[in-house]
Amino acid sequence: MNAGGRLKALRGVSQRYRTDRRLFESMVAEAVAELPDRFRDRLSNVAVVVEDWPPDAGSVLDRDEDEETDLLGLYQGVPLGYRSSGYHLALPDRITIYRQPILASCRSEAALRREIRATVLHEIGHHFGLSDAELP
Repeated sequence: MNAGGRLKALRGVSQRYRTDRRLFESMVAEAVAELPDRFRDRLSNVAVVVEDWPPDAGSVLDRDEDEETDLLGLYQGVPLGYRSSGYHLALPDRITIYRQPILASCRSEAALRREIRATVLHEIGHHFGLSDAELP
């Protein structure tokens, strides 16, 4: 199921799980660290960062904390299969995980860990050149 489908299935959740940013970031780091070595070793020149909201989701001042968006993560960069021999001295690719939309879809720590892992895997799939249609 894609991210939008997972979120739609959870839209009716009345009580959501909340955690602080530090614990959320450590969960993201754990998801990356748990990747099989053959994938994790190929994540060179990739920064994985956590932001609260996607950039075009509106001003933080105008945003209600319970407002939802379907964008849970974003890969920005040149996928491995598209890099040419001239790819060097490039800025790192960037995988951004959006904290508030993920928190909006989860009502337990276990659900949060599953959603973070699924989002991290999805965005890393883009790093390896997979399209949205090819990813779960």
